[in-house]
Amino acid sequence: MQGHSINLIGSGDTEINGDYPILKSFLAGSFSGTFSTILFQPLDLVKTRLQNRVNVPVGSSKNGMLRTVSHIVQKENVFGLWRGMTPSITRVVPGVGLYFSTLHWLKHTFDLQEPLTAMQAVSLGITARSISGALLIPITVVKTRFESGVYKYDSINEALRSIYKQEGIRGLSSGLVPTLLRDAPYSGLYLMFYTRLKNVVASAGMTNDSYVSVHFGCGILAGILASIVTQPPDVIKTKMQLYPNEFNSIYYATFFIYRKYGVLGYFKGIVPRMLRRTLMTTMAWTVYEQVTKQAGLK
Repeated sequence: MQGHSINLIGSGDTEINGDYPILKSFLAGSFSGTFSTILFQPLDLVKTRLQNRVNVPVGSSKNGMLRTVSHIVQKENVFGLWRGMTPSITRVVPGVGLYFSTLHWLKHTFDLQEPLTAMQAVSLGITARSISGALLIPITVVKTRFESGVYKYDSINEALRSIYKQEGIRGLSSGLVPTLLRDAPYSGLYLMFYTRLKNVVASAGMTNDSYVSVHFGCGILAGILASIVTQPPDVIKTKMQLYPNEFNSIYYATFFIYRKYGVLGYFKGIVPRMLRRTLMTTMAWTVYEQVTKQAGLK
């Protein structure tokens, strides 16, 4: 198998592109998302718990990340920090794979050459993430509810059946708009920042020895910038998915958060989300770049 791959890589771009490039991109993306999902799941859970807090002033010490972690460990033991792992894996692995394979397909369909322009990067990121986000929204709803501690489902199948029986399709797709408003711009902005930063570093002269560290550093900075911009939709999404009957529209959820918490309410849980999203996306892109390079897709 290894020798076969070497022959393919050495046989020219035409054969490489014909050797299941979309499948390779899907598998590379799925592989890159698995380890990071498991590693950073506690940050996602803490973010959800912070956003679900009610009647706690923003900035209160009771609302801190470390205090939330301590509370979870005391009540649910240390493995409670990985609550919602199954739906997270179920969502992220095919989601990341679909995202990267869609990016690859779009690049070749429209014959886009590296380096991408800012507009091309934003458009590709938004389109790819919108497709994967819309297809996987039911699993996103289940994941959020698992992490919240409010719902006590025994399995993903039970959760899906229960939500559909009690709330119908509307329940399974709750929070779709803010989810897309969070994920699509995040992916578009991330890809734009990431490609721009890589180009800046490349123009300054990058050696092969620093290849991985440069990608990781560019990814960290890109993730921080994109996370800050897209934090408000994340808070709105959490409210709508946890309490669909109370927050049945994006407008009501938006104004409720503002009336109750002010502008800072839109940034509840930003620290754990920024840490998780930045590190996870960075790791996914770094691994993806390496895997696709070895697979002959770059």
